[in-house]
Amino acid sequence: MKKECIAMLLAGGQGSRLYVLTENMAKPAVPFGGKFRIIDFPLSNCANSGIDTIGVLTQYRPLELNRYIGNGQPWDLDRSDGGVHILPPYQSAKGATWFKGTANAIYQNIGFVDMYDPDYVLILSGDHIYKMDYAAMLAHHKRVHADCTIAVMEVPWDEASRFGIMNVDGEDTITEFEEKPKQPRSNLASMGIYVFSWKKLRAYLIADENDADSSNDFGKNIIPAMLNAGEKMSAYRFEGYWKDVGTLDSLWDANMDMLAQGSGLNLLDKDWPIYARAESEPPAYLGETAEVDHSVVTRGSEVEGAVRNSVLSQRCTVAEGAEVEYSILMPGAVVERGARVAYAILGENVRVGENARVGASPEAAPPEEWGITVVGPEAQVEAGRTLKANRMLNREGKEMVR
Repeated sequence: MKKECIAMLLAGGQGSRLYVLTENMAKPAVPFGGKFRIIDFPLSNCANSGIDTIGVLTQYRPLELNRYIGNGQPWDLDRSDGGVHILPPYQSAKGATWFKGTANAIYQNIGFVDMYDPDYVLILSGDHIYKMDYAAMLAHHKRVHADCTIAVMEVPWDEASRFGIMNVDGEDTITEFEEKPKQPRSNLASMGIYVFSWKKLRAYLIADENDADSSNDFGKNIIPAMLNAGEKMSAYRFEGYWKDVGTLDSLWDANMDMLAQGSGLNLLDKDWPIYARAESEPPAYLGETAEVDHSVVTRGSEVEGAVRNSVLSQRCTVAEGAEVEYSILMPGAVVERGARVAYAILGENVRVGENARVGASPEAAPPEEWGITVVGPEAQVEAGRTLKANRMLNREGKEMVR
């Protein structure tokens, strides 16, 4: 069945900068904001934008992600004429070939795209937190008759050298792309969100695949090749909240932004809901000794202690006499009696023993030694143990400085 536009969602990243949190799951499957996972954001954006056909390209440890997406029902993507499709690396007669880069991942799935004969293809990443109307971006692409439209946002000038920067003319036509320039001439950063006219992109993907020297990457190869060939490239300005949560600090920051008024990240917006796979859990329970302030406590959690400025996912437990502040507890995390957790991320099913100490406030350590403390999924912090600021603990109990 022909579709005007389909989306291809790159969700195969290892997430190496999330360290212990992604040892056994792909980055887009990492929990966020109490009830969500990172991939809920691009999937919900598609659903809200009227894009009902999505290919999700998986690769690194895809089991949790595949299980979570299922048939796409939570995002209204369980359809017979489209819907959501999990696309692992292509199996050829010579065996499986891992995606060599973002462009190669789409190249390996040209057959899937051709099946829907779209006029346009939307390329998305699975590791960003944001709400965006892709239909408005597509309308811009058509209005200016672009071959490629790239979503951009203004970043502070002193941070521009960390991004891929688009230089544009007075009509926002892209004239030059610079990857992490030392002396940027623009502060329009690429968000890694693209709309392509499919016939044009298809030809460039094939040419790129035949180039033995190519990295098979959109930013490094496809975009520069199209610019050099004089294709019509347009910048689409985005002014809402957007954060790449590919690092531990940015993941923590984004969760804290969700709690902060005025950050722009409003997950209670009924006009643009973020959908998630709901798990059957009883209501959260707050005991007589519970103290909860400026926090999210998700269904299935039990709180008898103090929780301040924190995010508790499903099935978390904070025992009487325990304190949690400025922290993220992922599903199933337990903080036992008398324990203290501060400025930390606890992975799924972590258990912090009685009177243990995990993390510390910025005032408790010299600036060069302070950082968010992270405990990996399934790890145990023994009773009475102290895990200082800026440390990581994996499930085997090995402690590392971040």
